[in-house]
Amino acid sequence: MSEVDGTWSDESEFDELDRVAETALDEDSVATGQPVVAVVGRPNVGKSTLVNRVLGRRAAVVQDTPGVTRDRVAYDAHWAGREFALVDTGGWEPNSQGLRAAVSAQAELAMSTADVVLFVVDATVGATEADEAAARVLRRSDRPVLLVANKVDDERLFADVATLWSLGLGQPYPVSALHGRASGDLLDATVAAMPESAAAGGGTVHGPRRVALVGKPNVGKSSLLNKIAKEERSVVHEVAGTTVDPVDSLVELDGQTWRFVDTAGIRRRVQLASGTEYYAALRTKSAIEASEVAIVLIDASEPLSEQDLRVISTVVDSGRACVLAMNKWDLVDEERRYQLSKEIDRGLVRLRWAERVNVSARTGRSVHKLAPAMRTALESWDKRIPTGQLNSWLSDVLAATPPPVRGGKQPKVLFATQARVRPPTLVLFTTGFLEAGYRRFIERKFREYFGFPGSPVRVSVRVREKKPKSKKR
Repeated sequence: MSEVDGTWSDESEFDELDRVAETALDEDSVATGQPVVAVVGRPNVGKSTLVNRVLGRRAAVVQDTPGVTRDRVAYDAHWAGREFALVDTGGWEPNSQGLRAAVSAQAELAMSTADVVLFVVDATVGATEADEAAARVLRRSDRPVLLVANKVDDERLFADVATLWSLGLGQPYPVSALHGRASGDLLDATVAAMPESAAAGGGTVHGPRRVALVGKPNVGKSSLLNKIAKEERSVVHEVAGTTVDPVDSLVELDGQTWRFVDTAGIRRRVQLASGTEYYAALRTKSAIEASEVAIVLIDASEPLSEQDLRVISTVVDSGRACVLAMNKWDLVDEERRYQLSKEIDRGLVRLRWAERVNVSARTGRSVHKLAPAMRTALESWDKRIPTGQLNSWLSDVLAATPPPVRGGKQPKVLFATQARVRPPTLVLFTTGFLEAGYRRFIERKFREYFGFPGSPVRVSVRVREKKPKSKKR
């Protein structure tokens, strides 16, 4: 990755950049000991809208279509000085089948691990058979359950709310998640129901490295996460696009804890998507930018597609460390391996530096090799070359292959520094513009000498401004 950054006036700017280059970056920290609040209910009662209201932003994907949310997705929330994890779940339907059964299983798992359960009912519809079946399960639970009567947009619905006492879950809390009506009262009751032992803000610790699982729809991202976690963390179904929200999971792989984020498959450019797909694509892009290393899954049993190349471009542009996981390797024969090698040489020009692992999410083949590949990529992503060593190497490269002549003049590279890490960024201070081809040449030589496997390297050029000549009197 190369770019031109503008101009500079004198070498004092070099000193400032060098000071920036020597500044260490602190790792992000995460809060521990947070209570967990699960939001459950049948499809299309407004669970995700309520989650967004509590968070104060549009974090969960919302659309006027049942079944948009499928996985359990956790968000950090706070109210009245208490911090807690708010878990959005898919529509809970007892005795469901197929994909709905998998979604319901995720909701039940969220309830079993929660400290407080918010059971959301559509007040405009009243208690349905599905609500009554869910209430019977919740009444047997040993966890505090708050009954949320949603979509109470005006006082005329208060009489309908009173009928929800029949569910046997105690006082219903009338709210309007869409407009925010009485949401504060609900949060007050939620905080009061939290166990005192799960105190908020129980100190901070350095968090696990953040990993984004990305790829086109139905390439096996959720299956790989479940195989790594050794349990059903994400809903898996043959229908493409099952995952909508990014799903965070803390898993242990090769003796180290990682924070994996299962993302929605990228079908097309964000600008061309619509509805649920649009917001899912936005959240996938945000998950990539919030990660430290991205695992790009590619279906090795099929030819490389435009969707695969689009995902790769998104990861490269984000500047994140990268591991290329060739999934479904158990379906690849000798002929397909030969074709795949040619496709990689031709289509993955922008990702030749990435670590590559051949895996099978279905059988678990070589999944353990992902951890060493991620460690190598992250080590490169955090790596810094001292300025003296960098300029010593650069002088040898320039002596052997000087920059090409442009406009009748040959630009000179005066000195260079690695201005930052994550990703590693080189700044070349020059007397003239350097062609894109020469910047790519510098990057290639830099990798040949210093390595940096698994990490992008950016090369910026700062052209010195010419000082105006003073007029003689």
